[in-house]
Amino acid sequence: MSVAAVDAARDYAVPLVLALVVHAAALFALAGGMAPEQTLRETIKPSMIQARLLSLSPPKPQARPKPVQPTVAPPRPAPEPTRRPRPQPAQAKPEPDAKAEAERARAEAERERAERLQALSERSMATALSEEAAGLADSAIEDAAMDYIYAIHRAVVEQWSRPQSARNDMQARLLVELVPSGDLLAVTLTESSGHAPFDRSAEAAVRKVGRFEVPTDRALFEARFRKFTLLFKPEDLLR
Repeated sequence: MSVAAVDAARDYAVPLVLALVVHAAALFALAGGMAPEQTLRETIKPSMIQARLLSLSPPKPQARPKPVQPTVAPPRPAPEPTRRPRPQPAQAKPEPDAKAEAERARAEAERERAERLQALSERSMATALSEEAAGLADSAIEDAAMDYIYAIHRAVVEQWSRPQSARNDMQARLLVELVPSGDLLAVTLTESSGHAPFDRSAEAAVRKVGRFEVPTDRALFEARFRKFTLLFKPEDLLR
């Protein structure tokens, strides 16, 4: 038999059995004096229960718990960008009045000119006073020194012996150095006459004096007599 035939026989087996049972019960009731309705009820009831027991419903599936939805934090609002103040356009400076500017420059130049003139005037006056004072001082020094100059001149002339070969066009210059006491420190020939005997005679005259008369005023001595020159000529002896 095929599978389909087996399934069909199984499906009709139960009703067929029930039909046979019902017919048998009816015959038995008729034969035994039983009421057909009662016999049928008692006979069919177990079979019906059995038939119901055979029909079992599958268990209901249990409801699955709903998945917990994750809590999502709301997104933070983006910070607003800092607004920079707009640069204000530079205000144009008013141009100065050309005439007023020219007047101001002229006044400034005049003021500077007056200051320069004042400074020059003061400087000139100070220079003039200084030169006058220096001239007076030099004059006073010259007056005070003249006596000592003449004394030195006389002392050297007295000690100088001119050589016989000396001529009028000859001259010799000597540098004389003294100490504050007037003593001779050194004598140096700075300009030769070109004639050795004449030069030696001039130097010998200075050395023979040895000690000169000088002022006791230290400032005057330092200014005029610490170092001085003597010019020797055959016709005269000049300072």
